[in-house]
Amino acid sequence: MMDTVFISHGSPTMAIDESITARKFLKTWQQIFKERPKAILVISGHWETKEPTVNVVNRNETIYDFYDLPEPMYKLKYTPPGAPLLAKRVKELLMENGFKNVHEDKTRGVDHGAWVPLMLMYPEAEIPVCQLSVQTDRDGTYHYNLGKALAPLREEGILIMGSGASTHNVGTMRPGGSPAPSWALQFDTWLKNALLEGRYEDVNHYDSRAPYGKMAHPWPDHFYPLHVAMGAAGENAKAKLVHHSWDHGTLSYASYQFTAPK
Repeated sequence: MMDTVFISHGSPTMAIDESITARKFLKTWQQIFKERPKAILVISGHWETKEPTVNVVNRNETIYDFYDLPEPMYKLKYTPPGAPLLAKRVKELLMENGFKNVHEDKTRGVDHGAWVPLMLMYPEAEIPVCQLSVQTDRDGTYHYNLGKALAPLREEGILIMGSGASTHNVGTMRPGGSPAPSWALQFDTWLKNALLEGRYEDVNHYDSRAPYGKMAHPWPDHFYPLHVAMGAAGENAKAKLVHHSWDHGTLSYASYQFTAPK
């Protein structure tokens, strides 16, 4: 029975910037998360669609979905095998659980919300990877239920990984080394306490129940991957904070692991 995880992937430059603390954490991933998955399903904040969509490819190409970054970023490649059978299974589970319109994308590779953390976690790029999109016009409960539908994958050796950010307001980012402002600290602490106390319903309604919810996430794309990982683990799952650090003042790299009761 696999745990589910939520990774705050932060800045794309984590792939090359050794000063980012979260990079060191992800490079030790296989020492922490010892069970090797058969395949990885990534829900990334960088793939938004109107309805749930999976990428159905035999080999994932590297998507450079960023701009004005250092030249070395555009030379990196992470091309793990695709997981077409997993993609079909995801579609099947979602449709069985009321998500009637689930689509297949037969050309899309992996965006940086997937490949930046994965190249640090599993640098050999041998584990098949499938991506599932988020729907930013829906709410946290919708994505929690999306995750619940995917729960059987945990028994099939699949790592369900949400990749986004615990706080994501890029307009408020400060120079590296800047202290976190009060609003970011308050939201980040509220989220940690809510998860560790199992108050998942509060997290589903973070926009109305959390302090500075809209400030921390003016657009929900990077937060909904957490709801999917949380839902896939089940309502009685125990959350564990596996990493915490800050960068650029307002960018929290808090990452969580969810373990269902045995």
